[in-house]
Amino acid sequence: MKLGIIGLPNVGKSTLFNAITGAGAACANYPFCTIDPNVGVVSVPDKRLDVLAEMYHPQLYTPAVIEFVDIAGLVRGASRGEGLGNKFLSHIRDVDAVVHVLRCFDNGDIVHVDGTVDPVRDLETINMELIFADMEVLERRIDKTSKLMKGDKKLAAELALYQRIMDALSEGKTARSLSYTEEEAAVVSQLELLTAKPILYVANVSEEEAASVSPDNPYVPGVLAAAAAEGAEVIPICAEIEAEIAELSPEEKKEFLADLGIEESGLDRLIRAGYSLLGLISYLTAGPKEVRAWTIRRGTKAPQAAGKIHSDFERGFIRAEIVAFDDLVACGSMNAAKEKGLVRSEGKDYVIADGDVVLFRFNV
Repeated sequence: MKLGIIGLPNVGKSTLFNAITGAGAACANYPFCTIDPNVGVVSVPDKRLDVLAEMYHPQLYTPAVIEFVDIAGLVRGASRGEGLGNKFLSHIRDVDAVVHVLRCFDNGDIVHVDGTVDPVRDLETINMELIFADMEVLERRIDKTSKLMKGDKKLAAELALYQRIMDALSEGKTARSLSYTEEEAAVVSQLELLTAKPILYVANVSEEEAASVSPDNPYVPGVLAAAAAEGAEVIPICAEIEAEIAELSPEEKKEFLADLGIEESGLDRLIRAGYSLLGLISYLTAGPKEVRAWTIRRGTKAPQAAGKIHSDFERGFIRAEIVAFDDLVACGSMNAAKEKGLVRSEGKDYVIADGDVVLFRFNV
């Protein structure tokens, strides 16, 4: 699963990406320093795995992962090919969700592409470019569907849906701000609209606000209001501080965060929020060979979850032996949990829950 990091030039995108992945994306005080998308894979923080590792002392420790793509900075007119417009838009089309970084701090040494700091204006600039690109897609689809319709009720319903989205876009609203039935959502997903992609906003704040955003910050309240209109989450992060934290050892990181009065780094919050935004959960497997988190979509049934381990597990699925994480930890082992009747045997219709510790039985 891919999260694309977007934003205007010089808002802290690449600094944030460097902190997330340690991949060393070029970072400098001028637009388009990041020209091709940089990609980094990071682990999803999960304290449950740490607990299981303490219990089993496994040979392998394998967390869930999520992929971040650092996409080149956009400028006004990108939908018409300005700057790196076409490239930028195609890279966004390739990701599953978007992390939009907004500059919410003042610093005269860092040039803003529009001359002044105004994150709400920046948010609207990028949204409008994506809206213009989506309108082009919809115009072609509306034209094609109108010609093919000829009394077809299904196509008539699709045409009405396209027009409803087009009307919203024309008013400056995003496709994700609308509500859809399950059938409509399936149609919308085939359109690959840029403004239909799930989104997280990152308010990039100053170092002084790394622990908590000041009530006097002139920028963050506007970002919160704009995001709320879309039902989107805002995560305040100081990208500079996160880049410093990323270079520390786990022990040093813990001490540094404690000195700042922070329980959890902004990056850990961002990674978990991105995982959740994509509708992902983890089930766990544990033993002396490996402790591992397996990524599945929320609502996945047991056989399909088993297929994440190996296709044979799904094909020959018999049952899933499941214990709640807390019960396993309290008992100290799977055998002890079985003796207390806390291990359940579930069949093909069982929907895997986040944090289930699972042993699959299969026969091929």
